[in-house]
Amino acid sequence: MMRACIVIGAGDATGGAIARRFAREGFAVGLVRRTADKLAPLVAAIEREGGRAIPYAGDARKEEEMKRIFDAMERDVGPIEVAVFNIGANVPCSILEETPRKYIKIWELACLSGFLMGREAARRMTARGEGTILFTGATASIRGSAHFAAFAGAKHGLRALAQSMARELWPKNVHVAHIIIDGAIDTAFIRDTFPERYATKDRQGILDPDSIADAYWRIHTQSRDAWTFEMDLRPWIETW
Repeated sequence: MMRACIVIGAGDATGGAIARRFAREGFAVGLVRRTADKLAPLVAAIEREGGRAIPYAGDARKEEEMKRIFDAMERDVGPIEVAVFNIGANVPCSILEETPRKYIKIWELACLSGFLMGREAARRMTARGEGTILFTGATASIRGSAHFAAFAGAKHGLRALAQSMARELWPKNVHVAHIIIDGAIDTAFIRDTFPERYATKDRQGILDPDSIADAYWRIHTQSRDAWTFEMDLRPWIETW
């Protein structure tokens, strides 16, 4: 059986780059999105590079879905050594117009699903005495900007979850880390919505998903005597 890595939120940018990075290191990578057909291009890209990718359709907000996917991967692929949570749900809105329904949905996507993934990973990794759990954070993890009340609340909660898990699980040899992505990422959304920001790409003014993925790999390979809990990644031009 192969070493296994699972990426919850294996999208076209950061999540996909992380999956490809671990696949290049010899991991069989489980890719999770709500609809499996959207994973086909990423599966094909990993296989072209000689890696192995297994697509899973599932709603990360549902406890039974997370259990099903983790059980299937451990049964059919191998022990999950690395689990990555990479769901964002960034939907800005004035607090004057925010609705409970949307607020709850954003919290479920960006925080509750992180708990469900983290718990399933932790149960299996602590039983084996090793593993890495990586949570993707954002600027909103540490700063609640105007119009981002729902997203900031969810991301603050995810960061607190990661802190609590790290304090409990590090002594059990499970490395939990939280990575703050502070800046625009090279995506079609940024290209189409913020063309002036995207124009700084040639000067390395936006985050390259492959560079983010490299940081995740380095955290996973750290020696236990110098583990990172939190790392912040931002372009050199970013104001902070």
